[in-house]
Amino acid sequence: MDSLDLAIIDQLQQDGRLTNQELAARVGLTPAPCLRRVRRLEAEGIITGYTATVDPGALGRGFEVIIHADLVAKDLATVEAFEGRVAAMSEVAELRRMFGIPDYLLRVQVADAEAYERWLTTQILGDPAIARVDSRITMKLLKLRR
Repeated sequence: MDSLDLAIIDQLQQDGRLTNQELAARVGLTPAPCLRRVRRLEAEGIITGYTATVDPGALGRGFEVIIHADLVAKDLATVEAFEGRVAAMSEVAELRRMFGIPDYLLRVQVADAEAYERWLTTQILGDPAIARVDSRITMKLLKLRR
């Protein structure tokens, strides 16, 4: 990748709905070579898709909590079962297996504190794989790169 590829990626991360004409003008290319570069970046798996950014509050998911979770056991069956259960939960916007402590980082989005308490109590604290949970409530989102 060169500086033009990086400029294309930067512009598309800011606005994935740019037309090829607009994108080309912003990065200093003519449309045909710009489109070739975008197609190559897509074909190489560098650009993996285009999405809409949606306000979580508009969907009733404006209360966000970051959870650090540790498992009781780290055997393959326990890990795979836990990951499958948690990944399937609609409230979980992000799930990461971590090196070191904690074992997992979860980003959870629900309507409010009461909904979070209800979800945590019924879905996480009762899970036999969980040894420890530490909740971090987001005060204010300052930056989010997509």
